[in-house]
Amino acid sequence: MQYEIMELDGTAIAVIPGGAERIEDASSALDLAMSIRYETGISRLAIAKEALCGDFFILSTGVAGEILQKLMNYRFKAAIYGDYTAYTSKPLQDFIRESNRGRDFFFVPTRADAVEKLRDAG
Repeated sequence: MQYEIMELDGTAIAVIPGGAERIEDASSALDLAMSIRYETGISRLAIAKEALCGDFFILSTGVAGEILQKLMNYRFKAAIYGDYTAYTSKPLQDFIRESNRGRDFFFVPTRADAVEKLRDAG
């Protein structure tokens, strides 16, 4: 999977755009994250919403929880950027709101917002 490296105020962030390849499960997310860390040393990921499988946004599948738990276990921070207005699920909206209150995972509307959040994530 392709990614781009951005640096903002001395913080390096790997940006994963939407494309043909998708993160399908916790294993593929961890493989990608660890490859990025091995190649670059970066542990902050800005991920396009389109790079994630559709099941990620259906909380009952458990995909989102599994992916975020793996990333947390390996000390990654991630911001998922994209338009979430089409999702009307209250559990998903609650999940997004609670994630945004934390310091490790964020859901934001734009790539620029993702990079900024990760820069400030401490």
